[in-house]
Amino acid sequence: MDRAASQGHVVDCCIVVEHLGRLSASMDQDRSNGTNGATNGTNGTNGAANGATNGSSGRKRVSMKEDRDFWWTEEMEDASSSCYPVWVNAEDPLFMLYTSGSTGKPKGVLHTTGGYLMYAATTFKYVFDYKPNDVYWCTADVGWITGHTYVVYGPLANGATSVIFEGTPFYPDNDRYWSVIDKYKVSQFYTAPTAIRSLMKFGDEPVLKHNLSTLKVLGSVGEPINPEAWLWYYKMIGKGECSIVDTFWQTETGGHVLTPLPGCTPMKPGSATFPFFGVQPQLLDENGKRIDGPGEGYLVFGRPWPGMMRTLYGNHERFEQVYFSRFPGYYCTGDGARRDEDGFLWVTGRVDDMLNVSGHLMSTAEVESVLVEHASVAEAAVVSRPHPVKGECLYCFITPNEGAAFDKKLTDELKKQVRERIGPFAQPEVIQHAPGLPKTRSGKIMRRVLRKVAVNDRDVGDISTLADESVVEQLFANRPAEAQRA
Repeated sequence: MDRAASQGHVVDCCIVVEHLGRLSASMDQDRSNGTNGATNGTNGTNGAANGATNGSSGRKRVSMKEDRDFWWTEEMEDASSSCYPVWVNAEDPLFMLYTSGSTGKPKGVLHTTGGYLMYAATTFKYVFDYKPNDVYWCTADVGWITGHTYVVYGPLANGATSVIFEGTPFYPDNDRYWSVIDKYKVSQFYTAPTAIRSLMKFGDEPVLKHNLSTLKVLGSVGEPINPEAWLWYYKMIGKGECSIVDTFWQTETGGHVLTPLPGCTPMKPGSATFPFFGVQPQLLDENGKRIDGPGEGYLVFGRPWPGMMRTLYGNHERFEQVYFSRFPGYYCTGDGARRDEDGFLWVTGRVDDMLNVSGHLMSTAEVESVLVEHASVAEAAVVSRPHPVKGECLYCFITPNEGAAFDKKLTDELKKQVRERIGPFAQPEVIQHAPGLPKTRSGKIMRRVLRKVAVNDRDVGDISTLADESVVEQLFANRPAEAQRA
């Protein structure tokens, strides 16, 4: 709130929710009877009334401003149990959601009611092949677009039974996800490659403790999934019997735009395969010329679809400039992709993350995929850094598996692995130990911060959307000797 005020924003009302709070039994009963009965303050409700709530110690740590900040549980005591629909026009705004900020200053994406809801409902139904008796679980935070579309709007529009999750995959133990799937008999599971890779490092034993036989569809979202993680997901979690839906979409698209369909689309590890119904992807070269057949270029879309954003809040000029000025007549995703000989599309990552080393153009995803093949590597992130001879060189950040040592032997093996798999020109110049990577709360790696670390520039810009800002200082402190010399 202080940060908002310092930037000239006025917040009239703030509803504060206690994590894992519960409505008391008496409050629930009173509301069902249509009354505004008082509660005993159990489990964090109405703590102001008697000061004896289970959550009171947590409340004392929160600085509240009178007449602006209100506890959700207390406000709910006076709320009606009836909520009547309000009829609106199809193009009336439904919500505004800021992008994660992984590529720059967050943008206020505006979605409208009719098209977005229809697209959320349709993509959910067909991409996850949801049936009435299924139990669906998306691990995303509700505050981000994946949570909006595939935790709230899509499932509710289909009357789906959903698991709603708060917490991390590692607490109280690193089998948390598999335990929840087993307990609630989940049939569709949707998570991020970051989570998959993090869980891989604990080995197979946490998975094998649980019965995952109810699973039918496994989804991936947030960034391209490397083939190694895809195969582990398919074989270990899905037992080789589940469809993997590797979905590509953005806050701006509202829902899936590239995705396999379970039981219909042949799968290739790491490929987002084909467009969803009505979506028209194209690949363009630097000059805006269309690439037909196999090739690699900018991923754009040639016609609108119902779920796409309508503008950027308060800045339509920026909306046109960011998404439509680079290639007039096309929506530009900002991502690169390649099309193989079978017509499958492979998203290669942000165009800003393309590397040009000694005249060789390659994607960061390509290098990262090779690095995480090593048995000791849990996660890898690659950025470019200026080089006096090559133009650019590779600066790699490595998070080792639990129990694995980060030493010269590992870095030498990784350099050799990249050299043999991609070519001598791709050998990393610097490999840095990264106990943690700078990720947004939606799980995306903030690569622009890594580029700053690579050149030792502490002006990292807006990092307010990072899940853990302390990671940044740790990365600067961990810069290896060869990075200091270069």
